[in-house]
Amino acid sequence: MTSKSRYKILIVDDIPKNIQILGNILSKEDYQVAYAQTGEQALSITKHQSFDLILLDIMLPGMDGFEVCKILKENPETSDIPVIFLTAKADMNSIVKGFTIGGQDYITKPFNASELLARTETHILLYKQRIALAELNEKLEEKVRERTLELEKAYKRLNQLEKAKTDFLDIISHELRTPLNGITGLTTLLNLTSLSKEQQEYIHYLEDVANRLTRFSETALLITELRTNRNEPDFLPTQVKYVMETAIYQFQKNYEGKYGSINLAIEDNNMTFEANTALVKRSLEMLMENAVKFGGTNVNIELSAKAENEKIILTCNDNGPGFSKEAQKRLFELFSAGDVMHHEGTGLSLAAIKLIMDYHKGKINIKNKDEGGAQVQLTFNQTLG
Repeated sequence: MTSKSRYKILIVDDIPKNIQILGNILSKEDYQVAYAQTGEQALSITKHQSFDLILLDIMLPGMDGFEVCKILKENPETSDIPVIFLTAKADMNSIVKGFTIGGQDYITKPFNASELLARTETHILLYKQRIALAELNEKLEEKVRERTLELEKAYKRLNQLEKAKTDFLDIISHELRTPLNGITGLTTLLNLTSLSKEQQEYIHYLEDVANRLTRFSETALLITELRTNRNEPDFLPTQVKYVMETAIYQFQKNYEGKYGSINLAIEDNNMTFEANTALVKRSLEMLMENAVKFGGTNVNIELSAKAENEKIILTCNDNGPGFSKEAQKRLFELFSAGDVMHHEGTGLSLAAIKLIMDYHKGKINIKNKDEGGAQVQLTFNQTLG
């Protein structure tokens, strides 16, 4: 328990006998006691000495206790010190006035030792607790300020990293295009010349590599545009069947002979939704490309569409190897250590699709099917309003 000798009490009373009685009671409890017989003396003492409690007589010569209390409460240095009024007046007006100007309590004369000590201890304890709480709040505010500064620095650093990623993708997409266009043009010309079977295989391999890099460049550019909002796409009422059929047509054109089968199932051929046709079509193409990339030439793909609870759900199923546990931990990360689809690659496709769905205020759900293979669902609102 804290020693009471640490606590300082100022007694303000113009009657020496009262001071003596109060001083004896408090000194026996080991409180440190100071005295003043006028309001002016009390104010002078508090300028040079701090106190934990002031016992203040109301009826003082000259400046009365009410005025002294008012001045104490107006001074930031003494405003928090608890004041207990000493009064022979038990009338309600005096008591109410004392509380109104900032007094914490009152004790009537003649003094009861037990009551005096109980009220003294209570108000000193409350005062110390208020001080402790204020100090704690200050420490917490300082911690908050420090943490806020740390978060601001982290946020700034994160923005720098995000900008670096975006700039990197931008550079890659643009710098790859010119040489890739040259390679594509040369392979087209070479295919028109007389080539041996072995040379044709080399050319086909070169075409595959060039096409893969072209798609990487296009995906990188798409991500850059989506992340920086360079091109605000138009959302128009679109027929679901049209979007899915054009996506399949483009996929078949690019991947002829490189997959097993593809099937389209649409619940209602007249279903429509508000979307950006080019972005949705590209999303479906990337899903089918990933299925072929990791499922091989025998992979079977099924695209389907249905309406449910004012939502349009587009689903891509395949019978490939599905998602590894490691891949599922970071499905939409850019440049993850392992491919987010299966086991190798860049992982840009799903990141791009996630951005496209965010743009449409939709959702993407990915899972492995119980019977094997992967399932990706794209959920759109039928109307963006």
